[in-house]
Amino acid sequence: MSPASAAPRTAAVLVGVDLGAPHFDRDLVELGLLAETAGMQPVARLTCKRPAPDAALFVGSGKADEIRLLAAAEGAQEVLFDQALSPVQQRNLERTIGLPVNDRTLLILEIFAQRARSHEGKLQVELARLQYLSTRLVRRWSHLERQQGGIGGRGGPGETQIELDRRMIGEAIKRTKERLAKVKRQRQTQRRQRERRQTFNISLVGYTNAGKSSLFNALVKARAYAADQLFATLDTTTRQLYLGEAAGSASLSDTVGFIRDLPHGLVEAFEATLQEAADADLLLHVVDAANPAFPEQMAEVQRVLHEIGAEGVPQLVVFNKLDALPAGQQPAALQDVMEVAGQPLARFFVSARTGEGLGPLRGELARRVQVAVQARKTAPAGGADAIGHNGWMNSREIDE
Repeated sequence: MSPASAAPRTAAVLVGVDLGAPHFDRDLVELGLLAETAGMQPVARLTCKRPAPDAALFVGSGKADEIRLLAAAEGAQEVLFDQALSPVQQRNLERTIGLPVNDRTLLILEIFAQRARSHEGKLQVELARLQYLSTRLVRRWSHLERQQGGIGGRGGPGETQIELDRRMIGEAIKRTKERLAKVKRQRQTQRRQRERRQTFNISLVGYTNAGKSSLFNALVKARAYAADQLFATLDTTTRQLYLGEAAGSASLSDTVGFIRDLPHGLVEAFEATLQEAADADLLLHVVDAANPAFPEQMAEVQRVLHEIGAEGVPQLVVFNKLDALPAGQQPAALQDVMEVAGQPLARFFVSARTGEGLGPLRGELARRVQVAVQARKTAPAGGADAIGHNGWMNSREIDE
């Protein structure tokens, strides 16, 4: 049993503000899943619409009072917002509502802190947490009042403590970055070793809970942790994927899942892990076929791939959870082509749970590896224009 499930679950009110964004989750489904993953129990949900956030309270004074009354009626112990709050908004809301108020960013950080297992993963989460807290010092030290000194002077021990804490956090951020840089150098050494062995590298990417780890286990017959929950996998796992006598094997990596409004600090902190995707020869973009919001989820994955410099890596789209689709939504064929970000990509429908559709997917992976191996053998010495960053023929020539 995990620590989150063993401890009493915190009752929370979920709040979402529709600011006109096309991806607004009116039912706060994803925020509810995040809260449950973090060990909380949603007891009420409230949404409202505003043209822009209120500078002081994000939702305005009237809605803040409504949240306070709702929280009291439901016995809530915390309020969670689906959007990021500024330190001032967070402090003002807590004063108005009388309960801890946190946002989507801190909730994701909390989940990452609970799930990180490797040394690298823990360092990445710690860096993101420190960077987040560094902007919250004004509320973390609110009990240290700025005292008014004699003869009209302002200042006092409160300001001294805030500056001391800011300096301590700054030093901790610097140390953590240095340790992460060392981990990144170790990963680069490992990649160079794979390049010397001329290994074809495949990375699984996709929205969280799309079934990447289940597909990883099904393809390489591994036992990596997989569960029907958000961010079940944070640490990159790499195994050899055998594709038959003709193709040999490839390296398959399972990476951290993406999510809407993933805090930029987390993207930066997980640079070492996400670099696996940027350095891959092929990406398997795993999609939850049974989720009606899959177009928005795919767009978010493409956005993060662009942010980490992986938008140019060749992709195959894998629509997972075929077994969860109703009979009326079953595809006419297990393989077709779909347009993603203006590019036609091969799409495969599979079920990692039952194994349906894995045969055609493995066949395509074997074909790609064979073409890459042949291109490597026939490429002229110094043919840098035809060979990719890992010594393989670039994606355009493979597709042609």
